Amino acid sequence: MEKQKEKGHIHPITYVINEIAQTLIEMGFEVALGPEMESEHYNFDVLNVPRDHPSRDMQDTFWIKGLKEMVLRTQTSSVQGRYMETHKPPFKILVPGKVFRNEATDMTHDFQFFQIEGLVVGEGITLAHLKGTLNHYLRKLYGEDVQTQFRPGFFPFVEPGVEIDMVCFRCKGKGCPTCKQSGWIEILGAGMVHPNVLEAAGIDSKKNQGFAFGPGVERLAMLKYGVEDIRHFSSGDLRVVNQF
Repeated sequence: MEKQKEKGHIHPITYVINEIAQTLIEMGFEVALGPEMESEHYNFDVLNVPRDHPSRDMQDTFWIKGLKEMVLRTQTSSVQGRYMETHKPPFKILVPGKVFRNEATDMTHDFQFFQIEGLVVGEGITLAHLKGTLNHYLRKLYGEDVQTQFRPGFFPFVEPGVEIDMVCFRCKGKGCPTCKQSGWIEILGAGMVHPNVLEAAGIDSKKNQGFAFGPGVERLAMLKYGVEDIRHFSSGDLRVVNQF
């Protein structure tokens, strides 16, 4: 008797990316893509990151040996400048893709991970639009009873900036090693697009405003599926993906 072949499984990261993308597309977003090996110009310069900013140092960025001013992109925000140079507002885009950070790994950090960038630019865009968009897709992903908190954050390419946390999946807010005893896990940074970023792309910042957000997909997947260590997603262990 012929042995039945085992079917393959979709990776949980792919599940989460597809689910978020579908929700945002239903809200009028279009998909935009960009290269993983990126120029310093698009990864830093057009995003209002000063030449002396710490994120350009080796501890955060993988620089490409032998290629001047080329890096492995540290955020999907690098696609913002590329897109805005060739499109006029209003527009809404989502940018799924892998990013790289030259940093130590632990249960909630890895040197490579996925983001799904969101960018909205047009007239009359406010922080309320950002909050409404984020709350809508997080409720779609986790259910109507999802608990989040918005707190001030700093990113050179947004002003004001915010960081969004969700209640820790493991301890339900009581405090544990996964959330560093805080009860919360940071899932994304966001904010209103800095006027300098708009102007660098040739967009009139007095007429147009925008917001951007960039959640780490692995963090979202950890919360959705109860995965305790972010490194499981890239381990290659089939026992992880075979559950899905």
